[in-house]
Amino acid sequence: MAVDQPTASAGEQTRIHNIGYRNYDGPRLGRAYARRSLYSQSLRGGYGLGRSVKSKVLPMLLFAVMCAPALIMVAVAVATKAKDLPVDYTRYAVLLQAVIGLYVASQAPQSVSRDLRFKTVPLYFSRPIERGDYVVAKYSAMASALFVLTAAPLLILYVGALLAKLDFADQTKGFLQGLVSVALLSLLFAGIGLVISAITPRRGFGIAAVIAVLTISYGAVSTVQAIAHEQGSEGAVGWLGLFSPITLIDGVQSAFLGATSAFPGGQGPSNGAGVVYVLVVLGLIAGCYGMLMRRYRKVGL
Repeated sequence: MAVDQPTASAGEQTRIHNIGYRNYDGPRLGRAYARRSLYSQSLRGGYGLGRSVKSKVLPMLLFAVMCAPALIMVAVAVATKAKDLPVDYTRYAVLLQAVIGLYVASQAPQSVSRDLRFKTVPLYFSRPIERGDYVVAKYSAMASALFVLTAAPLLILYVGALLAKLDFADQTKGFLQGLVSVALLSLLFAGIGLVISAITPRRGFGIAAVIAVLTISYGAVSTVQAIAHEQGSEGAVGWLGLFSPITLIDGVQSAFLGATSAFPGGQGPSNGAGVVYVLVVLGLIAGCYGMLMRRYRKVGL
């Protein structure tokens, strides 16, 4: 006959195990540190740093494509002892705007679409970081990555011009004008790319949309400008440049930075129209920031 074994009491069955968790006693770094970290991580991600080798290929290739013509121009200028560079500093980014557009199309969705797709944005906002911090960090990182892309070849041209013993004052003035131009371009293109990319969590859709907006707008404006020029409507050529991001930058720099315009006939907007160009560029930058803030007020819920 089986003998019942004595059962342990409830108190004897209860055990409290110390698994080693401790409270954090270190410094609370706060929002500013989180914002800087997100900015740094996003900027590095713009060139695939800290990510897989596959992620580095396209941005590094585009960076090389941006710099290669500048290196060739410098080599030719030094070898032939040219009196000036083949291309003005303010014209370089306009000539290579297709490469810049492709970079924005590839990296802006990478910056924000993944967070939307994998629903990690609410995790950011569960920490001390706020929506404004997220938008500022992402916008600043994208603009900084674009500035690196567009300013690096200008630096190569400048150093090469000094090696070729071209006039120091003229080259420094042109270089600084070029930096102002690409800084405006970086802010404008970064804002447009991020706004479009933040609409959809699908990276492929974001890439196609950014390419369409930047490429189609430029092609359509250039075509209509050429038609207006052929018909003798020179005044309309300048105003039509307001409807494309790259022609906006072209108009600003030709009106105020002494650049040669890429508009048909080489005639950029007048100083009066140039003021309108500046206001439109600044309005678009501010509008893109506002739209991103509005977008992330909703997406974090």
